[in-house]
This record gives sequence, structure tokens and C-alpha cells, in this order.
Amino acid sequence: MSAPLAVDVAIVGGGMVGASLAVALRDTGLTVALIEGFAPDAAAQPSFDERTTAIGNGTRAVFEGLDVWASMQAESAAIRTIHVSDAGRFGFARLVAGDLGLDAFGYVLPNRAIGRALWAALASAPRLATFVPARPIDAAVRRDGAVLEVERPGGGRETVRAALLVAADGAQSMLRAKFALPSHVEDYGQVAIVANVASDRRHDGTAYERFTSVGPLALLPLADGSYTAVWALAPEAAERARALPAGEFLVELQQRFGWRVGRFLRLGTRVSYPLALTRSDATHAERLVLIGNAAQSLHPVAAQGFNLGLRDAATLAELLIAAKAGGEDLGSDTVLERFAAARSADRGGVTHFTDGLVKLFRDDRRGVALLRDLGLLLFDLAPPAKKALSRVSWGFAGRLPRLARGLGPGGRTTRRVPP
Repeated sequence: MSAPLAVDVAIVGGGMVGASLAVALRDTGLTVALIEGFAPDAAAQPSFDERTTAIGNGTRAVFEGLDVWASMQAESAAIRTIHVSDAGRFGFARLVAGDLGLDAFGYVLPNRAIGRALWAALASAPRLATFVPARPIDAAVRRDGAVLEVERPGGGRETVRAALLVAADGAQSMLRAKFALPSHVEDYGQVAIVANVASDRRHDGTAYERFTSVGPLALLPLADGSYTAVWALAPEAAERARALPAGEFLVELQQRFGWRVGRFLRLGTRVSYPLALTRSDATHAERLVLIGNAAQSLHPVAAQGFNLGLRDAATLAELLIAAKAGGEDLGSDTVLERFAAARSADRGGVTHFTDGLVKLFRDDRRGVALLRDLGLLLFDLAPPAKKALSRVSWGFAGRLPRLARGLGPGGRTTRRVPP
């Protein structure tokens, strides 16, 4: 075993949130180690697979501040209209970005495009040590910092010492379990099937969210004119749908969604994953902080999970830079409690908002369904309500991190603040 590597921050998880944090810290004078189990361009990389991610305007501002937006923008599709409907009922709502003074509500990007841009930015990071592929096998806290044991393929082991460990390793976080941070998992009893679909009409920048009797169905516009479909079904129904021939799957998708975007013609590879709400009771322990899905993993119904996790990363980077400038211990309780306080309102607000949407549209009691549809119609007629909802893409509550407010790591302005 080689001599231990000493760094300021060790990030476990090089997916979209962990890699973004590493990019945010690249020119700050902080030394960083990034540990990831898969090469970013590997076919088996779960963070940068065939799925797509919807990002809000706040996330775009963060990416601009990190100087990575230009590298991924060409593969993005702008969401200029959002259409929400309750299948088989009269409730619907339509939001148009231009009516609210916005260019777009957000953008849809292939996960692989996000991964390429982030890891290309890390290639020239001066104080970054990458352990890829590698996995953490043990972690402990010593008097002078945290110690992380890392294993390479083939069994080679290395030791990393850090003032702070950052868990960006997903909903099944190894570090969260190692530090015995309890979490609660609420199984939604649904499996999401995700696939790209093409219709006989190019999209017009509209994202659709249709709540059906078997689960929510979303269509998100893609840069090539097609859509990503995200269909949440009961596990048995999802297993059956995944096994259907492509033509039969498209027929069922058409029956559930309708003809608003034309006839579905082609189907890409189908992937699926179970849906649950995972929340850690605490987001930090001694010399450890959780960000992204390690702290909270959400239902995709409102497309808020990655946006929330990126604000975790942007806020943490801002606080660590300030702590270094002030001569503070980066892993101290004071710094970590400051982070928890800064993220509490946003995390709580988005989690309750998303969970509430899932449960509201799964409640088929007649009185609830009637009130729900009336609420959608009233919302459709209320510009102030639409304006308020459009700001969710910048953050649900609390203070926005500097990067989301158009300030790069060095303080330069990259984008105006939200309207």
C-alpha cells in the first residue's frame, strides 16, 4: 500500500452531483480527491446512462458559472411550455414561459452530455486526484481528520486522508451507512420505465405531465425533435410493459397519453428503476456531509431531484471556499451545521412538494379528484400562481447559492438573477 494521500476534501461519487462539486472546487486552492466506481464514458456508468435530465434555470446558471454550459448546450432542448393534465378528467393547466417573461422553464439534456462536459472540465483541474475506477471499502474518523480506504480493480488499496468526506454516492450511500446515519425509505410501489420515443411531429418545446389511472406519464422534449418518455407503473405492470414488443408498447403508450403529439412511431431502449422517497434523518456527521441522492432521493414527477442535489453541491462549495478563506477547519461541526442550515428550507420544501404531488394524483376518491381538477383549472387562470411556480426551478426556498445567482467561484457575474 502506498503512502496516504492528504487532501482537503474527498468526494465519494463522481456522478452528476459529485463531479459538479469537484468542478466548483477546481480553482479554489483546495485539494480534492474524487472516488468513482466507473469511468465516465463506460457503458456501465449508471450516472451517465441513456436517461435524460430536466434542468431548471437555476441549474443552467450554476453550469454557466462553472463554465460547462457551453459544452452541453448544443445537446439541450428548451422547455418553453408545460402542459399538465389529469387523464379521463377535466382538469388541466398550461404554462407558457414567454407569458412569464422567461426564455424557457428549463432544458432537457442527455445524462451522457452532462457527464462529458463535467469530466472534461476536471481534466485540467490542478489540485484534483481521481480514483477511477475505484470504490471505498472503509472510512473512519481520527483525531486529525477522516481516513478513507479505497480499492482499485484487482485488489490494490490506497488511503486518502481528508479534512472532510463528501458522500455523493447515491441513495444507497456506503458512507451514510458506514457513519450510521439513519434514513427513511418510502416505497411508492412504482417502477419508472424510461425510453426515447419519436412521433410523426417534431416537438414544439412542450413538456407534458399526464396523470393516468396507472401512474404519471411525462414526455420531455429532446434536441433531435423526439421525446423522452418517463412512465411510472406498478411493478407487475412495468415488468409486463418492458417485455412487450416495441410496437405493442407504443400502442399502449399512445392509449394512455393520447394524440396530442401525434402518432408514436419509434421506440428507443427501455430502462427501468424502482421509485421511492429516501430521506436521511441527518445530512452530516463528524467530518462527513451528504449531498444529492445520498441525502434525499425523490420521485421524478416534478423533475427536481438533480436540481436539488446540484444546489447542495453549489452551496457546499461556496461555504468551503469561505471557510478556507477564514482559516476554519473544513470538517468542523461549525461548517457542517452552517451547510445544513443553509439547505434545510430548500430540501424540505422540494421534498414535500414532490411527495405531495405524487400522493395527490394517486388519490382516486371522487371528492379529492374533483377538487384536484378544479384546482388545476383555477391555477390555469391565475397568472400570479404560475409566476410563483416558475420560480421553483431556481430553488424552492431559502438563499440561492452564489453560482445559481450568476456568480462564478471567483465572484464574476455570469448570468442575471431570476426575475
